[in-house]
Amino acid sequence: MTAERFIVSRRVALGLATGPLLVAAGQVRAQPRLDKVSFVTNWRAQAEHGGFYQAQAAGLYRAAGLEVELRSGGPQINPAQLLIGGRVDMAMGNGLGALGFVREGIPFLCVAAVFQKDPVVLIGHPGQGIDGFASLKGRPVLISAEPRVTWWPYVRQKFGLSDEQVRPYTFSLAPFLADKRVVQQGYLGSEPFSIRQQGVEPVVLLVHDSGFQDYGTTINVGAKTLAERREVIGRFVDASMAGWDQYLKGKAGGFDTDGANRLIRQQNPDMGEDLIAYGTEMMNKEGIVRSGDAARLGIGAMTEARWQALYEAAAQVGVVPRAMEWRRAFDAGLVGKGIGKA
Repeated sequence: MTAERFIVSRRVALGLATGPLLVAAGQVRAQPRLDKVSFVTNWRAQAEHGGFYQAQAAGLYRAAGLEVELRSGGPQINPAQLLIGGRVDMAMGNGLGALGFVREGIPFLCVAAVFQKDPVVLIGHPGQGIDGFASLKGRPVLISAEPRVTWWPYVRQKFGLSDEQVRPYTFSLAPFLADKRVVQQGYLGSEPFSIRQQGVEPVVLLVHDSGFQDYGTTINVGAKTLAERREVIGRFVDASMAGWDQYLKGKAGGFDTDGANRLIRQQNPDMGEDLIAYGTEMMNKEGIVRSGDAARLGIGAMTEARWQALYEAAAQVGVVPRAMEWRRAFDAGLVGKGIGKA
């Protein structure tokens, strides 16, 4: 593919061509054909998806010859099922989910990992002696069903916690606010913000710091699709990583992100400007995107060593089997190009 294919004639773009030139056969360059792809996120639109919306709003996908359908996830939407069922070309997930594909013998894999640190957190009250994961012993811990079979077994075993501490998390802050002993799960750029609005300064523990270091906001795709459309998928990955670079740099870095944030609010009216700003700030502050291998190799980077560490942590507590071809969970050939590296 040449760059020329996606550049409109300067004379035509500026309106300087004469009438006869405009109508004469062969004098006006045909509009480029755009390759259509679809991508579903793992939740409602939010700052933590901002790089994809930036790539859309800033025209990065179109410049890469793509017509991209960005579909929002939500409580009743299972991105992995949509992907496996062929209803989308790609789906947002995480590293453990890709290992799950291998465990189940499903031919799908991860081709990029935007988040070097999964921003899932455990949140406690101030003044309760919470200074690390070991200090959670004996406290009620509110977590939903998914963590109970992903990162919680690792945290429980490593820090001497117990399943007897676990209580259902219903995505309401009320039980947490009503009892200072309670600890609950959350998302770095969301629940801590809402808790502060209630006058409580939360103690926030990033699960990544426990040693269970999952990749987050991954791009997952079917092995067949990747084999047949690798160049197209590669263009989507490149444009998306460039979108993330722009989104995180924002106006301070010379990039207008207003269009991306408008798209986010259009798809999720509950996402206010202040929460979007907070989520973006936390991603930058905590190195969610640009830390680890991404600092050296660029946004989206993945390495075999990091995948092996995740696999071993999960296998240690029985989340995945010991005898598993974990390398089949990923293909790092489309990332590591230095896009947006620190």
